[in-house]
Amino acid sequence: MKTPTCLLTVAFCLFTSCTFNTDKQPETDLSKLVNPFIGTDFTGNTYPGAQMPFGMVQLSPDNGLPGWDRISGYFYPDSTIAGFSHTHLSGTGAGDLYDISFMPVTLPYTEAEAPLGIHSKFSHDNESAYAGYYRVHLDDYNIDVELTATERCGIQRYTFPEAQSAILLNLSKAMNWDATNDTYIEVLDSVNVRGYRMSSGWANDQRLYFHTRFSRPFETFSIDTAAIFRDGKYSGTAMDARFDFKTSKDEQILVNTAISAVDMEGALANLMAEVPDNDFDKYLAQAENVWNKELSKIAIKGGSEDDRVNFYTALYHSMLAPTLYNDADGRYRGPDKQIHQADGWNNYSTFSLWDTYRAAHPLYTYIQPARVNDMVKSFLAFYDQNGRLPVWNFQGCETDMMIGYHAVPVIADAYLKGIGDFDAKRALEACVASANIDEYRGIGDYKEMGFIPYNKEDEYCSENWSLSRTLEYAFDDYCIALMADAMGEEEVAETFYKRSQNYKNVYNPASTFMHPRNDKGEFQPDFNAEEYTEHICESNGWQYMWSVQHDVDGLIDLVGGEERFIEKLDSMFTFNPSSEADLPIFSTGMIGQYAHGNEPSHHVIYLYNKVGQPAKTQYYLSKVMNELYRNEPAGLCGNEDCGQMSAWYIFSAMGFYPLNPANGTYELGAPLFPEMRLNLENGKTFTVLAPAVNKDNIYVRSVKLNGEPYTDSYITHQQIMDGSVLEFEMTDKLN
Repeated sequence: MKTPTCLLTVAFCLFTSCTFNTDKQPETDLSKLVNPFIGTDFTGNTYPGAQMPFGMVQLSPDNGLPGWDRISGYFYPDSTIAGFSHTHLSGTGAGDLYDISFMPVTLPYTEAEAPLGIHSKFSHDNESAYAGYYRVHLDDYNIDVELTATERCGIQRYTFPEAQSAILLNLSKAMNWDATNDTYIEVLDSVNVRGYRMSSGWANDQRLYFHTRFSRPFETFSIDTAAIFRDGKYSGTAMDARFDFKTSKDEQILVNTAISAVDMEGALANLMAEVPDNDFDKYLAQAENVWNKELSKIAIKGGSEDDRVNFYTALYHSMLAPTLYNDADGRYRGPDKQIHQADGWNNYSTFSLWDTYRAAHPLYTYIQPARVNDMVKSFLAFYDQNGRLPVWNFQGCETDMMIGYHAVPVIADAYLKGIGDFDAKRALEACVASANIDEYRGIGDYKEMGFIPYNKEDEYCSENWSLSRTLEYAFDDYCIALMADAMGEEEVAETFYKRSQNYKNVYNPASTFMHPRNDKGEFQPDFNAEEYTEHICESNGWQYMWSVQHDVDGLIDLVGGEERFIEKLDSMFTFNPSSEADLPIFSTGMIGQYAHGNEPSHHVIYLYNKVGQPAKTQYYLSKVMNELYRNEPAGLCGNEDCGQMSAWYIFSAMGFYPLNPANGTYELGAPLFPEMRLNLENGKTFTVLAPAVNKDNIYVRSVKLNGEPYTDSYITHQQIMDGSVLEFEMTDKLN
């Protein structure tokens, strides 16, 4: 059904202005060193659009076609754009969001059969982006599109030709896992439009409200409506709108849109708070300023131009998620579907914890400690409203994607580092309670038997992944024990230290691998460590063999001592898959059986430090950093996974990495740059120097800490926070 076309003459809505305080930009414009196109090809699944650090809005182009390659909405090899929507996921492999999509056109517009629909051709020659900014030319309409963002608002600037033009608002279209349940569009006057889009997909109940203000009145508008039926039942109404303008040559129209998960009034308040003016350049400068401030927390000198771009793009990617999830007034929608108030803190969502607990969250403890405090408070609020800590929470929903209870290491790490003012006693209570839900994902069997049997079904887990669950739970239990020990909770600590040793129960001396067991305690027959089976999460037996970050010495003993451990670790990197092997999509960035494209492998290179062979750590680090991270669209060897792929690179390029992400130690590697300075919140600077490092000098001859010879294979959190100077003497000779 189409409503009558209306000529609107209502006056502009005036908004109260506000002041946005930002610090002075650093001398170097680091935002321009960011290449948002890295990861938009191959399996990176990133998007190139505009966003503020950890912002609620991710304003980015959509190619208009579904498919795994287009999970983020955009795939570099494509040549079409079908809209610019305000929400996207960064490299998750999950196809959801693409909410509140606008598209400028001239009439008549180009339309293809579904699913593409109304679109335009474009060329990468007329496309550019950096941190907080995106630009493209729409060839079919001779329109330039520019995007920038505040935390909760997207600002689009369209430069039109002389033509009869229109701006299309599409709320009905859904791609990949997403499905539209209901939509609403209300035209308030000649420049203000509001509404909502309700959808389901990876998150089963997504509610997104918006308020849009155009910078000049549209002349006419029309709204198309259609009924939505899901499973044969009426679900709601699909609404799309068209706003018509007669444009002169080079005329610019701004589309300012705020979003909210609470209500339309919240979206309006967000717009008033963050984008009171029709001034694209103002908000672009603001975005550049904020990004420069955040990126300058790590300063590097030397290296090639590509290395510097890779580093600052990785730092940028690490700050796209988690995402802000409360309005400017602190209101947010919880997993209980009620509206809650964040008082003095910000609520966050989009936690890819199976990935990010490994390196991204430890990185935040240095560059974003205030946000770490808010993230822990977000976990505790989620626990209060959902009955357990989040596994993979998103858009106010628990997706139950992946495994473990990995909010625990994030909480424990923050507590042990003395970060924030969250309630530690309540946090430990939430950790213990979440680890003791017997009916959830085999926890009861794990507690009783010491492992999760592979032949028992679990209503909470669509995938079996029994072996992986056992190993992940053991690490999380160690983190609970560590935190409880530090708090003087001896009984809790003893219980969970004991549980953390459950990894030993799935080691089979006969196969020399971690090996699935059934409910009778029998190891799975005909186990092949090369195979990707339902019992191991997105990996094979080789890759999950090493998932004992908390007790490497115990793992060495299990294998039979250091010599056997070294032999097996060497085989990990030299035993190549057969040429006929049909590797799954998550096994990328392969070096032997090591898969850098997926997270379970990420700490493995650093295990050589634990057996006195750091030169092998240094060799493989150089290989990965120089070959698997590149300044090009296909420059990531696997899913970005909300910052984890990039956080690995940031730590490794600085010369150290959290092999154990909770005990406050960092294994030394080999830095990528001659000089690195980590500017800490306590006013001190942790400095890493490697004057002779280059693509040949990849080995460490010796190390000094504060000018004194240093022989440990690791540094500590306290040494970093003390503002120490760590100096590497580099050589091209194997040491």
